[in-house]
Amino acid sequence: MHYRVILNKKNQKSVQKLPGYEKKVFDQLVKDLADTGPIQKDWNNFSPLEKNKYHCHLSYKWVACWYNEKKNITIEVYYVGSREKAPY
Repeated sequence: MHYRVILNKKNQKSVQKLPGYEKKVFDQLVKDLADTGPIQKDWNNFSPLEKNKYHCHLSYKWVACWYNEKKNITIEVYYVGSREKAPY
């Protein structure tokens, strides 16, 4: 099954502000989310946050958080940025 990964404009801008390495890592995360879905156990510090919400670290300082409703092929990335400001 192939998933559709979406980001709102604010998060698209946040991705552009990531350092070079983390931007590449985020691109790989989006590819993995699209290919295999919201559960990414191979990713650094992946964990479920609450019902249908997940997060992982792009590096020590940077994280991504996403949401996926059960039986839905759309995954929404709702936060990309520093772990200090992460919404969890």
